[in-house]
Amino acid sequence: MRVRPHELPAHIQRHGLAPIYLVSGDEPLQINEATDAIRAIARTQDYRGRDILDASAKFDWDELTAEANNLSLFAEKRILDLRIPSGKPGREGSKALTDYAARPAEDTVLLITLPKLDKAQLSSKWLKALEVKGVLIQIWPIEGSRLQPWIEQRMRQAGLIPGPQVAALLTERIEGNLLAAAQEIDKLQLLFGAGVISLEQLQESVADSARYDIYGLVDSALAGGIGRSIRMLNGLRAEGTAAPVILWALTREIRLICSLAQQVEGGRSPQQVVAAAREVWDKRKPLVTQGLQRLNTSQWQKLLQLCCLTDRAIKGQDPQDPWLQMQRICTRMAGAPLLDG
Repeated sequence: MRVRPHELPAHIQRHGLAPIYLVSGDEPLQINEATDAIRAIARTQDYRGRDILDASAKFDWDELTAEANNLSLFAEKRILDLRIPSGKPGREGSKALTDYAARPAEDTVLLITLPKLDKAQLSSKWLKALEVKGVLIQIWPIEGSRLQPWIEQRMRQAGLIPGPQVAALLTERIEGNLLAAAQEIDKLQLLFGAGVISLEQLQESVADSARYDIYGLVDSALAGGIGRSIRMLNGLRAEGTAAPVILWALTREIRLICSLAQQVEGGRSPQQVVAAAREVWDKRKPLVTQGLQRLNTSQWQKLLQLCCLTDRAIKGQDPQDPWLQMQRICTRMAGAPLLDG
């Protein structure tokens, strides 16, 4: 069965969770949101476990069968998260997927993500077998005349009402990158709260990013630039950039790396984990890999706790200096020791 991304929650509510989901496409934001929606709904139905399989070039397809059999031995419901970067499982993979479709594992949701499927793949035996037992969600690019209405809708979902020319300027600024659009909308919501967003407010937000860039600060910390990160943070402060915006960018990155670090703990290499992470842009993959190699899961989780403390300090609920705390976060990300107190 084929379902459009926006129809997915209603489809699951009507029909229940399917044993197999295939999410196909080349647009990272929509891929992430579709798979996140499936996992979130599954968690509400007690699917607590999750195993990730990266079916890259040298993947042993016997692992799929082994994992399916292993999962059936446990009482805990689980998600089997299979990623096929090439979109082409090959002869062995095609057989393994066809066999799995014939006998889906009990108490298991098989979630498959892969790039855009061509005509030959859509008519292949393995895909048809999976589609009979499961749901295929095809992600299509949002571009051209569809992009500005999508941005307007996204802003309204965040509680923002775009004033005249706001959606048009934001459409021009993000140049078709939906991840960038989502980040800008999150930033606007954080800076100005719910309500009407004027052209002047959008231009103010854009101007902040054009000088000392909060995303550049995050990348500098991941690259190990302790001194440069301190200078950039001080520059952002001097230019009047709001502390919550900087903390939001740091927290967002640290939360992502925490989830990736847990996968590394599961036995995969940092390179494998980052290569399979669709939420990480290609040009940033080396930086995120450096971060994963620099600190372990426990250390990243401590930084996430420090972000929570800094949030309390910004809100006046803790006596600590939030700017000093953000300096500690940045320098620790860059490799400096995190001292208590």
